[in-house]
Amino acid sequence: MRRGATGGRTRPTLFAIALLAAALLLPAGAVRADEDTPGVGDGVILFGQSAALTGPAAALGEDMRRGILAAFDEVNRAGGVDGRRLELISYDDRYEPETAIENTQRLIEEDRVFALIGPVGTPTSMAAEPIATAGNVPLIGAFTGAEFLRNPELRTVVNLRASYFQETESIVEWLTRSRGADRIAILYQDDSYGRAGRNGVIRALERRGLQTVSEGVYPRNTVAVKRALLSIARGDPDAIVIVGAYQPSAEFIKWARKLGIEAIIVNVSFVGTGALLDTVGDAGVGTVISQVVPTPFDASLPLVAEYQAAMKALYGDEPLGFVSLEGYLAARLTIAVLDSIDGPPTRAAFLATLDEVGRFDIGGFPLAFAPGDNQGSDRVFLTVIGPGGGIRPVDDDAAAP
Repeated sequence: MRRGATGGRTRPTLFAIALLAAALLLPAGAVRADEDTPGVGDGVILFGQSAALTGPAAALGEDMRRGILAAFDEVNRAGGVDGRRLELISYDDRYEPETAIENTQRLIEEDRVFALIGPVGTPTSMAAEPIATAGNVPLIGAFTGAEFLRNPELRTVVNLRASYFQETESIVEWLTRSRGADRIAILYQDDSYGRAGRNGVIRALERRGLQTVSEGVYPRNTVAVKRALLSIARGDPDAIVIVGAYQPSAEFIKWARKLGIEAIIVNVSFVGTGALLDTVGDAGVGTVISQVVPTPFDASLPLVAEYQAAMKALYGDEPLGFVSLEGYLAARLTIAVLDSIDGPPTRAAFLATLDEVGRFDIGGFPLAFAPGDNQGSDRVFLTVIGPGGGIRPVDDDAAAP
């Protein structure tokens, strides 16, 4: 069991398992697609997701999936898209690239999904992207800011979020300008995700005539961070940027505070704010986290109000969070594009319509696409963990830790 960012009630694991089973048990023959329209059948459009649903990154995959399903349920209750229900098949890749390859091939070749949506992670998306691209299958809303997915030649990739380079630029700008930090260290995961974030921090520092004072690295899907902590501590940093998943990040933060390290600690968005809060406890107070979607707790933005209503309709009083909001946003964009297609929904029509329409207002949150620009949003928001596990914006020096 785990708790949400606002300290909501716990959510039983059996609930998530039941939802997974329900989505996988589609009615026999529900999708009878011809060769030209994979995933589009009598009354159904079928999507596929490969994400971590078990293991150390499971909370990220679960929450992306919950957000997608909330948006699908919302549109289905209103009659679907031109009378077609949106359905999702999700397979667990445990945040491992080899399994992501197997899942992606299965979704495209056996399940014949219309599109892939909500994959979680850089190494897994890096493994899945060539398969999707080769099959001209849309790959929508990957939960990663890795630069390789922003390649303008990847015409089937649809990114929502700001890149890791944009996140780390915002982080370093805030640290150096608002907090006066100039001794900055990095903890990063030893894979394509960690290196992508590290490269962003290095670039941002170099633009300011700075370099890291120390670095530490840990293996993916582990919490083996103590050696990295000792390496970082030798540099006596005044700020530490973490490019990692929630369990090792929480372990690092707890040990850093236990050892008396007072440096400002900042995580990039992939950490998963709700999962980090559940894991880090009181040691997380003052930790800053960059976000690529608005706060899911402020319903003054129509997108958030609609997200909250959709989540409540499907899940009751289960916790809200940044990751499920991102999944919801990915699904809402998908629905908006499908609604805009002039003619039958095909993969080619979906991608052409995305570029032709270009600008989408999803509940007051703008997304813009164009030929050569497959990233919808450039926005980055900084937040900080307060006493009691609350999350508030870092919008001025007074709000900073």
